[in-house]
This record gives sequence, structure tokens and C-alpha cells, in this order.
Amino acid sequence: MNGAVLITGIMAAGKSTVAQALAERLPRSAHVRGDTFRRMVVGGRAEMTPEPTDEAVRQLDLRYRIAANTADMYFDAGFTPIVQDIIIGGDLERFTKVIHTRPLHVIVLAPDADEIDHRERSRAKIGYSGRWTIAQLDAVLRTETPRIGLWLDTTRQTPQETVDEIIRRAAEAEILN
Repeated sequence: MNGAVLITGIMAAGKSTVAQALAERLPRSAHVRGDTFRRMVVGGRAEMTPEPTDEAVRQLDLRYRIAANTADMYFDAGFTPIVQDIIIGGDLERFTKVIHTRPLHVIVLAPDADEIDHRERSRAKIGYSGRWTIAQLDAVLRTETPRIGLWLDTTRQTPQETVDEIIRRAAEAEILN
């Protein structure tokens, strides 16, 4: 794969695991974890909620711009950057315009809600702790997110099977402009 890769989906969709596994399969790669940039804000952090404040939206936009710039810098240094973050709704199309590296491969992980619930209960980190429900985020993904890139129903796939499919179908995920 050349260019940059964006792996998105809702919490517990497998973004981190798949992005890391894909990065490990490529000869020169960097795993850009968008949530790292959120956690860097210590004083004054405004979390995203179903009814976000203007400050939360501003910080989310900052997080996405930092991730895009970081990916572009890794690409310029000869790496395949793999950005992994929750970028759904109208933010997905906006992100594809902020990152300059081309081609950009957009991968949307979309396991069903029951599988998300199972994965959430099976992991140490808690994503759905009162602000968002699985149903709310899943609805944004499926009804408000533009159908760009490669959408994968990973309900019955292992992370390795998902990576195999991403590599095999990379051309379908390309955003060129």
C-alpha cells in the first residue's frame, strides 16, 4: 500500500487492533493514534458528547488537523502512515480534505451493534461509559457518514482477516482528490 491509510469506525469496532496489525505488515509504517492528541489536552479538555459544546467541536477539529499533519509528515519521511480515530458523520469527508497525502485509503470498520457490545464487554478499556451509547454512535456511522472508501462489516472477522481484506481491496479504498 502506498499513500496514507485512515481506519475509522465507532468505539470498539477494532480500529486500534487493525491499525496496529496493518502497520506491522507494512515495511515502513507509522501508527498515528488520533486519541493520543485528545489526551494531550490536560487543562480545559472538552469531551465530545451527543450534544457537544463549541469548545468540544473546536478541540475535535484540532485533534483531526494534528493527526492529518502528523500523517503527512510521516509520509514525507518515507513511511506509510496509518491514522486511526473515530472520524464519522460529516467529519469523515472534511478529514479527507485536511490530509494532503495521496492516495488516501479510507477504511470504515462497521461490525454490527451486537458485536460492538460483545467487544466492549471483552476489553479492559471502557468506551461507552455514559456519554454515548452504542446505538447513538452506530446511528451516526450508518446514517450520517458519507459512503466513501471501503466499508467493511467485520462482525465475523478476526483482525488478521480484516487486514488481509484491506490489503487485498486497497484500490477500492482510495480517495484521490
